[in-house]
Amino acid sequence: MALAVAIGVGAGAALALGTRGHSHAQNQSPVSQANITWKAGQHRAPDFALRDQTGAPISLAANRGRPVILTFIDPVCHSLCPLEAKVLNQVEGQLPAAQRPKIISVSVNPWGNARRYLLADYSKWRLSPNWRWAVGSHAQLARVWKAYSVAVQVRVFRAVGVTEHRVDHTEGAYLVDRNGYQRALFLWPFAAADVTRAVRNLGS
Repeated sequence: MALAVAIGVGAGAALALGTRGHSHAQNQSPVSQANITWKAGQHRAPDFALRDQTGAPISLAANRGRPVILTFIDPVCHSLCPLEAKVLNQVEGQLPAAQRPKIISVSVNPWGNARRYLLADYSKWRLSPNWRWAVGSHAQLARVWKAYSVAVQVRVFRAVGVTEHRVDHTEGAYLVDRNGYQRALFLWPFAAADVTRAVRNLGS
């Protein structure tokens, strides 16, 4: 579920979900371009060291040389996260193989990181082969959320003797260029065509 709160992006730029950042405000859905953009070499994307769905190490540094879409998703979400995943899959389909970015999805739900959930999403959400999860302990993930100004709120409740965690979070995706710099931030809802255009513009 998306979290409508004010967040800081990059070098302290304030942004609220639903606003347009550096571009003009428009009352439309999805937005027609990125909420925030950066020039090449302006903002280094914070690196991290987590594990993917197979237990292998995953980091931004290891993907240097290729664009990356970095998103923050709940693996057991049934509302907005699958919709965002569908759009990012469409981005992959709109680009030739040589231009397709890697997609790294940092989990916002440490209680939903079991390998069976991560692997199930590949078939349930029809994730592309370029999609990799990034998971870890709550402390490890929280450092990444903070580095990217992703707000995460957890509500804990018990139902029929079972403890459940409901996660609300900032729903968005960063575009990181092949040199490891942030180039754009898309807050949900966004269109596949606009993300695709931003990826293509990295090579122009």
